[in-house]
Amino acid sequence: MNSIWNDLVGASVGFRGNKYKTRVIEAGEGQPLVLMHGNGGHAEAFSRNIMRLSENYHVLAIDLMWHGFSSGREFTTDMVPAYVDQVIDLLDSIGADSAHLEGESLGGWVAMWAALHHPDRVGKIILNTTAGAELEALQVTPERLEAKKSLRERSLAAINDPTRETVRKRLEWLMAEPSRVTEELVTLRQFFYERPETRDGLVNVMQNSFTLDSPHRITAEMLGQIKQPTLVLWSDHNPGTGPEFGRQLSSVIPDAQYHCVADAGHWPQWEKPEEHDSVVTAFLQA
Repeated sequence: MNSIWNDLVGASVGFRGNKYKTRVIEAGEGQPLVLMHGNGGHAEAFSRNIMRLSENYHVLAIDLMWHGFSSGREFTTDMVPAYVDQVIDLLDSIGADSAHLEGESLGGWVAMWAALHHPDRVGKIILNTTAGAELEALQVTPERLEAKKSLRERSLAAINDPTRETVRKRLEWLMAEPSRVTEELVTLRQFFYERPETRDGLVNVMQNSFTLDSPHRITAEMLGQIKQPTLVLWSDHNPGTGPEFGRQLSSVIPDAQYHCVADAGHWPQWEKPEEHDSVVTAFLQA
């Protein structure tokens, strides 16, 4: 069985940033590749990918603001721009002019916002089952509303009462097969949700998430303005927005390609790490 600890042997864990204190799991040399988790997550969302990707890139998997151990500013409802400011601060702190960005769910939203508002700092982007994108033909469906409702209920239950049961149920939402949630992952997520500083931040995050009308949503018009080469990485069991959403998303972004991971849910990088890393590496090296 995979272990987060074993998967990360050879990586370093520490803090980067000038304005902010960003926790980073880091490995490799060369072009920076910043990996960003989803809502309520932490850097270990990419624990199965970091070392393999670091064979070709300087990989930095981070805790987004108000998640994990990252800190440095009071909570703001302008969360997406704040996360982008955190990423730019991270790049400044390591002396990088630019970086490739991969974002899963919320992290993909951050990657798109960064690409649009700081195009000179962003290389290629990977949108891994991204949140935040709106397509006029596929904006609201019963499946999407139900997925958001389920995620909201599980998220609030886990953060308000972080038992192993509520945390496991929240993590199972991410997977095509619930058994892929390991006991180690439950323990780690429960630790973060019980940690007072993290919990206080995430209460605010959760209470201001899961809306379909965010002022920072990425509209179809904005998607058409993304100039960076883009990989839309989707899965066949992504809750709420299945493969058709991913395909249409890739068709709206001018320089985008699409890949769908079979037998995976909202965390294809965890469920199918070898395929994820192969596809991402090939895209970045093309």
